[in-house]
Amino acid sequence: MANKKNGTPTTTVTHNIMDFSAQTGNVYESVLIMGKRANQIAVDVKADLQNKLREFGTKTDTLDEEFENREQIEISRHFEKMPKPSLIAEQEFLEEKIYFKNPTAEKKF
Repeated sequence: MANKKNGTPTTTVTHNIMDFSAQTGNVYESVLIMGKRANQIAVDVKADLQNKLREFGTKTDTLDEEFENREQIEISRHFEKMPKPSLIAEQEFLEEKIYFKNPTAEKKF
């Protein structure tokens, strides 16, 4: 994820609620769009973390032995410091980087 490049804050920021309804005309639709995008981001981040941690997995997992691996700890800390997926989705929505369409609104009766 390129969160460092796009300037996504790592903590919550107060926004005017009308900023979210500017693109869709409906606050609830905007929240739905951001929620779906946050789920997509969370799945991508989880897959990325699992791929990086897979290198450190052992074939024989026993509960008696626990090994401390510095690289594994650093990777985990990096992912913990990343902004939450909801904050990334919010930033993308406000910067109009999310493509969305409402098929029910486009139907003509």
